[in-house]
Amino acid sequence: MAVPATALKTTPKKPRMWVWQARTKAGELKRGEMEALDAMNVETRLRSLGLAPLKVKRKPTQVRLPQLGSGVSGKDILVFTKQFATMIDAGLPLVQCLDILGSQMDNRAFKKVIFAIKGKVEAGSTFADALKDHPKVFDELFVQLCAAGEVGGILDTILNRLATYREKAEKLKRKVKGAMVYPIIVITVAIGVTALLLLKVTPVFAKMFSDFGQALPGPTQMVIDLSDWLQKWFLWLVVGIAAVVAGFVAIYRTDRGRRAIDKTLLNLPLFGPVIRKVAVARFTRTLGTMISSGVPILDALDVTAKTAGNRTVEDGIYYVRNKISEGKNIAGPLLETKVFPPMVVQMIGVGEATGAMDAMLQKIADFYDDEVDSAVSALTSMIEPLLMVFLGVVVGGFLIAMYLPIFAIAGAVK
Repeated sequence: MAVPATALKTTPKKPRMWVWQARTKAGELKRGEMEALDAMNVETRLRSLGLAPLKVKRKPTQVRLPQLGSGVSGKDILVFTKQFATMIDAGLPLVQCLDILGSQMDNRAFKKVIFAIKGKVEAGSTFADALKDHPKVFDELFVQLCAAGEVGGILDTILNRLATYREKAEKLKRKVKGAMVYPIIVITVAIGVTALLLLKVTPVFAKMFSDFGQALPGPTQMVIDLSDWLQKWFLWLVVGIAAVVAGFVAIYRTDRGRRAIDKTLLNLPLFGPVIRKVAVARFTRTLGTMISSGVPILDALDVTAKTAGNRTVEDGIYYVRNKISEGKNIAGPLLETKVFPPMVVQMIGVGEATGAMDAMLQKIADFYDDEVDSAVSALTSMIEPLLMVFLGVVVGGFLIAMYLPIFAIAGAVK
């Protein structure tokens, strides 16, 4: 009897998530999750880690909405790096470190990434190669440094440097973001209050003034005309603003547009110096960390350029890289880019001449971190009174314009 062709086909089993409980040799109870084909595979892997399995069961399937980006924050990566460095330094095997970190991770997206990396390492891949599968979580800087650490047998030292680097980078980012929060809030409130006054409050006064049958003062008539215009064209104004923002984003996504915008940002009167100082701090911190970790200068500059955050700075770094590949030193080409301050170039040149460029770069980065802090504080203290004056002029001017006819009528009654 012939067997149907469909009966010969077998569907390969797919790995699933399993929840497990086990005890260590010291009797400590451990819990975690593991991706495997079946419960027996989970128990085998637990025993290989020196754990005695107690309970293994399928993890219930959960329906989750799709999310934008990686779902992993900079803080999550920082904590992971610190804990990973501590475990490696204590002599724990790489796979066991990943298993422990994945089991205790609260962020589901990051937990999945860690277990995926663990699975690839167990299959014989290097840690750095496993990281490359998750570029949205671990950038090229992280991957390159871990690769250098694995080759040199100093992964714990590299992870500690990465933790220090990310901690200072996150601190710098928080400074800049924190400085912008207050102005954005005040501007948003000012726009909201102005729109509310013109769209809702002004029409009430306009109706009341029309009953008076008298000519209105110039400021009052101007506010009423502006209110009428805004009510008539409000939707078109919103559409126009949205179109301008969309156009700006579209232009910024083009290579030529981004170059022009990033160059303009560096030359802005108030914000330009702050942006340049942030770029210098990021460049020196990244390059110093990579050189001190044993990454070749050309590879270090390539990664530093990709993480510059500004196309003008990125082009300058690539120019320096090309000149170094031709046999030149770093100081001359850096000065030619006109992106980095002369003092920074001179200090890097001294570091290169004395063979201590990594240490010099870290000193420059620390100095410019403080410079960014001072510049941001000065910028905030300058913007705050200007915004308060603007808000006061808008609200105060509206109140005066609306009450001028009332004062005129009260004077006529007397």
